[in-house]
Amino acid sequence: FKSIYVSGGGVALSNMGMPDLGITGLDDVLVDVRRLTRVTSVPVLVDIDTGFGASIFNIERTVRDMEQAGAGAIHMEDQVLAKRCGHRPNKQVVPTEEMVARLKAATGARKDMVIMARTDALAVEGLDAAVARAKAYVEEGGADCIFAEAVTDLAEYKKFAEA
Repeated sequence: FKSIYVSGGGVALSNMGMPDLGITGLDDVLVDVRRLTRVTSVPVLVDIDTGFGASIFNIERTVRDMEQAGAGAIHMEDQVLAKRCGHRPNKQVVPTEEMVARLKAATGARKDMVIMARTDALAVEGLDAAVARAKAYVEEGGADCIFAEAVTDLAEYKKFAEA
């Protein structure tokens, strides 16, 4: 493999037998990341949900802990704290400014890690709003790349790429 992805849903299902409904915590994910990074040298991308806490300090701690565990990249989503799996209905997203602040906390805490911003706004606010959020996450928040959740149409992918 060229890389490994640790998904929030995968951690929830494999460790707790539960769907990804925000039940897992930072330590649950760190255990799996450490297990993987002990036995492989390929980069590991980790789903950190909304950053594992309500404050900037939680996000900073999460990023530092992920780096110490050997993760090469993380992605953080713009859902509210009572998050839902990205493919489930009734998702809610935070204001763009709040996600930008989350990203600034993550990029400020990293030493050498890729920060990916995930937006769940397509299902909630539509394509144009999701693209505008993605641009703000890179330009204002400092994200290195974007994960556009639940995009199902090639034309939608192209709109994100062109932005």
